[in-house]
Amino acid sequence: SGVIDTLKRIGEVNEKNILKVYVPGTYEIPITANYIAKSKKYDAIIVIGTVIKGKTDHFKYISSDTNNSLLAISTTYLIPITSAILTTNNIEQSIERSGTKMGNKGTQAALAALEMINVMNNLKMFLKK
Repeated sequence: SGVIDTLKRIGEVNEKNILKVYVPGTYEIPITANYIAKSKKYDAIIVIGTVIKGKTDHFKYISSDTNNSLLAISTTYLIPITSAILTTNNIEQSIERSGTKMGNKGTQAALAALEMINVMNNLKMFLKK
């Protein structure tokens, strides 16, 4: 809700222009982001997810692979991808970063996306000169 609220309130984005896609897990985010980026229909992609540490180091690989894939998609398609993917030790830490003690990481990702849209638009105008 922090992402949607920020895009509408601060970015003045019409909600009908916001595509929301739900995937079964964090590891599935990059293929979805790739599909969206390849369409060239959107100015930015904001990803939200959480990876909670279990008893093994598996969460490190999921987080690393996901972030590396998103970076590759962003640079390949020249589209800002901002991330609110949390890597936490437990559900309480995830909740704290979703609007309680630690702020709202979705809101931060939305603000970064809005700023990057402006940066990319300015670069396009400047480089056309």
